[in-house]
Amino acid sequence: MTEPLIVLDNVTRRHKMGERWVDALRGVSLTANPGEFLALVGASGSGKSTLLTMLGGLDRPTSGRVLVQGVDLGKAKEKELTLHRRERVGFIFQRFELLPRLAAWENVATPLMFAGVPAKQRRARAEALLKEVGLEDRMDHLPSQLSGGEQQRVAIARALVANPPLLLADEPTGNLDSVTGEGIMALLQRLNREQGLTLIVVTHDMEVAHYAGRIVRLKDGQLIEDDGRQAVEEARKAEAVL
Repeated sequence: MTEPLIVLDNVTRRHKMGERWVDALRGVSLTANPGEFLALVGASGSGKSTLLTMLGGLDRPTSGRVLVQGVDLGKAKEKELTLHRRERVGFIFQRFELLPRLAAWENVATPLMFAGVPAKQRRARAEALLKEVGLEDRMDHLPSQLSGGEQQRVAIARALVANPPLLLADEPTGNLDSVTGEGIMALLQRLNREQGLTLIVVTHDMEVAHYAGRIVRLKDGQLIEDDGRQAVEEARKAEAVL
């Protein structure tokens, strides 16, 4: 039997806003197997981005357990969290977060430089990934010379460069027009299918969620889990009420 890649066990997260405490997550439990494609959906403040930062090792739970590949991220030391962010997880952001003075291939290769990979191997890996995402003719272009969709493809290649088993995407189409966004989601869907990557996408857009094989809806820090087409339709109805 396949061991889950992700286990969330009764996870809570409290933080202080001014004079009051806010419960961003309230008793969230969830498992995800290798190769799954999940969409986390919900209104602003529902806890979906907080959940993503937990899985990325960027925040710790107030209580409960967050395990990725058996590592308890809530109890892990900083050295282990750094290793997690470098090797186990790739991040894709809404605003691309590319370094403006570096060419596309250099942006992709940067994480490998911090990992101590030799320059020749870094460039070869970066070029191979840019070809994978359809940018073989744009490798030497700066971010300012690329369209929004091309910049996001560079960001996706960068997220893949260390060959992580888990990709976390926070509103990956939020700064793109609908047609470009569809192309990005189709690319992520293909990578999930062909490479067996576990992919978790945070989105408020049900058209984006439609690409996932599983919908997880959050509201007020609590989680409701459904599967398949039925989940998409139910979440659309719920979104219309919010």
